[in-house]
Amino acid sequence: MDLILWRHAEAFELAADMLSEQNDLDRALTAKGERQAHRMADWLNQRLAHSTRVLVSPARRAQQTAKALDRSFKTLDALLPGASAESLIRAARWPQGSEPVLIVGHQPTLGLVAAQLLSGTPQNWAIKKSAVWWLRDRDREGSAQVVLQVVQGPDYL
Repeated sequence: MDLILWRHAEAFELAADMLSEQNDLDRALTAKGERQAHRMADWLNQRLAHSTRVLVSPARRAQQTAKALDRSFKTLDALLPGASAESLIRAARWPQGSEPVLIVGHQPTLGLVAAQLLSGTPQNWAIKKSAVWWLRDRDREGSAQVVLQVVQGPDYL
């Protein structure tokens, strides 16, 4: 199974006096973020299988990032900012799923998932805005392995 973690593109920041959960969910992509999302979507669309399930956080910035793919997607509350790594892994059906899954979500959850799956230890790994981490579960001589297929940032496209 492939699990593709895509952090939302650059979004507008909120002033400290405006910070609330609802305001955070309403943050939109900046012009730079829109360009990042489209560059990464073009790159992904050249590589994703047609059967890839796309799961997206309800936050506006994640929705806008996912829309750049021009594919249907499912919005899940389990991917909201601050979600646990375990809720993301369950939503993806990792590693039992039969089709690839692309998750459009947030830090620190995506970094925690990458660390957990690759190292077996929860750590705060940083994933750059609009970057993709592509993981693959495989069986090698009866032993389950997680392979890091690619890490791609928007600045190198």
